[in-house]
Amino acid sequence: MALNPYTGLPAERFWRKVVTNVPPFAVNPHPKDTFVIGPTDKVATGGSCFAQRVAEAVRGAGFNYYLTEPPAPGMSAEEATARQFGTFSARYGNLYYTRQFVQLFDRAYGRFEPELKAWLRDDGRYVDPFRPTVEPAGFASEAEVVAARDAHLAEVRRLFETLDVFVLTLGLTEGWRWRADGAALPLAPGVAGGTFDPDLYECVNAGAGEVLGDLNGFLDRLWSVNPKARVIFTVSPVPMIATYMDRHVMESNSYSKSVLRVAAGEVVGRGDPRAVYFPAYDIVTSNVNAGRYYNEDQRTINDAGVRHVMRLFLATFARDRVNAAPVHAPVDLAAEFEGNAGVICDEEEIERSVA
Repeated sequence: MALNPYTGLPAERFWRKVVTNVPPFAVNPHPKDTFVIGPTDKVATGGSCFAQRVAEAVRGAGFNYYLTEPPAPGMSAEEATARQFGTFSARYGNLYYTRQFVQLFDRAYGRFEPELKAWLRDDGRYVDPFRPTVEPAGFASEAEVVAARDAHLAEVRRLFETLDVFVLTLGLTEGWRWRADGAALPLAPGVAGGTFDPDLYECVNAGAGEVLGDLNGFLDRLWSVNPKARVIFTVSPVPMIATYMDRHVMESNSYSKSVLRVAAGEVVGRGDPRAVYFPAYDIVTSNVNAGRYYNEDQRTINDAGVRHVMRLFLATFARDRVNAAPVHAPVDLAAEFEGNAGVICDEEEIERSVA
């Protein structure tokens, strides 16, 4: 048989050998040449709604899930969940649009001070525009918003400087910004606070170049304060809940996820061993699953999908703990991750606001 460039390549390079006739739950597109997460490594999470499923699975698998803003002693599990203590490693809420990661760092280190301070809600209470759902009861004044934000950003600094591994889930390319200084927001004004004024706010839909610039910028910033930090990039397989673009939401979703997947591949392509891509998106959305990993809404991910993702996560980053027994989480969030009932997804405020 004549030789050609594909002669002798390993089985994983051929669809027929590793996908065709392989049970969907056994498909294993594992990344190569990854680092190992040790039992004492402080593992942090941030990003879109799916990052919360990752966080719970990380806890349940016995990793050292890192919180710099844990619930106060004696706080009930219900209150902790409602106020997003333990939802992410710090109480920054959902980080959907990649510019949020960059600006979170810059705000925490005093490099960027947004003009926008607070949003007023219809009930007369104030919320933080950069994390509008973390305090369901809101604040009595703008000054209280700013004080709480300052305390939060101090814990964000501590997180960035002391974490060992950051699992960063990319969610959307569409986002909203304050026109005057480009401050990136998780939700449009008017959805969970504030008032929409097109002269003050603009919707943006980032391209691959902008997203890649944001991710590289965030990595450079993180490594400037924590050179040993390792980052695992994932792309959320959860479709967007709504689009502001003048087109079908499926088209916008395809664009958004494609851009994020390309940028994630590009950023790890710089060759730094501290940054790797984990194919959670690829596993869940693959046609070989025929939609089996989605709930009836065709949007949220069911437990079977999460188990497949985390089984491969363990096999990739902690091979000695593939069968690790679950441990008690710092916050009892078991109910939060039953189906989608308790996953805090700021995007869902969009549907509630127009119901």
